[in-house]
Amino acid sequence: METEVSPMLSVFLSSLLLLSFLSGATSSDLSPFGFFKDLQGSQKGDKVEGIHKVKKYLQHFGYLSSTHSQTETQVDSDDHFDDALESAIKAFQTYYHLKPTGILDAPTATQMSRTRCGVPDNPAVTHNINSHGHSHLNIGTHFAFFPNNPRWPPGQTHLLYSLDSASHPEAANAVANAFGAWAGVSNFTFEQTSDPNTANLKISFQVRDHGDGFPFDGPGGILAHAFSPTDGRFHFDGDETWVIGVVANSIDLQTVATHEIGHLLGLAHTPVQEAIMYAYISPGETKGLIQDDIDGIRALYTG
Repeated sequence: METEVSPMLSVFLSSLLLLSFLSGATSSDLSPFGFFKDLQGSQKGDKVEGIHKVKKYLQHFGYLSSTHSQTETQVDSDDHFDDALESAIKAFQTYYHLKPTGILDAPTATQMSRTRCGVPDNPAVTHNINSHGHSHLNIGTHFAFFPNNPRWPPGQTHLLYSLDSASHPEAANAVANAFGAWAGVSNFTFEQTSDPNTANLKISFQVRDHGDGFPFDGPGGILAHAFSPTDGRFHFDGDETWVIGVVANSIDLQTVATHEIGHLLGLAHTPVQEAIMYAYISPGETKGLIQDDIDGIRALYTG
């Protein structure tokens, strides 16, 4: 199969390299994103040690452009809360239905500290279908696609997937159920194969230093990431406490698998909190598809 690489993939690949820096944050909270609580209350005009970590986070997740005029060392030590950071925080707040103060206030710091998917949000590319069935841009409202709407070719609706889950054998049923959920609301069918070389979709558990350019950040922080069609890669963070169902301080495999498969099929994040394609997934939480997710996958493949 010939792999199509969208602009989103190249941006995502480069931005993932930022996570190794974020994971080294020193904080009173052991979470990789715990530094947000330490910086709570920061606002434009402040110079606070650690603000550069907020900039890295917002760059990675699509709210702040990279500063090409600065060296990497300069970016990593830039602790000025400037106009660009204020605008990026307002964009984040708007997307997640928070009051757009531009300040790293308590609700914003709390939201940013939550465990989530590693795929950027793409807040400016959110699609909605109006009452006449036409697709149009609608920022901060419903389901979304990746830039340029990558999708699987019309004749390729039966997809083979491989699953390397030796370290987490309980994942097999959870992943199969997640594929079944998407098969039930779309024209796709899925079949597991033991041969990764023939698989359209390749799923595995990885850890922070596994050496293929996709660093994770240890327990908490980023839970998983996947790519848009037709790349096919999907990685769970092997350092998380993965479980089946609702267990305190643990992450449900099927919920995360269903979310990441949505990315594999072409759906980006939505700001609809109840949807499976919402970026943040909390410990002790389970979710499934809602109408927003169903409308999104059908719109992508019938539009």
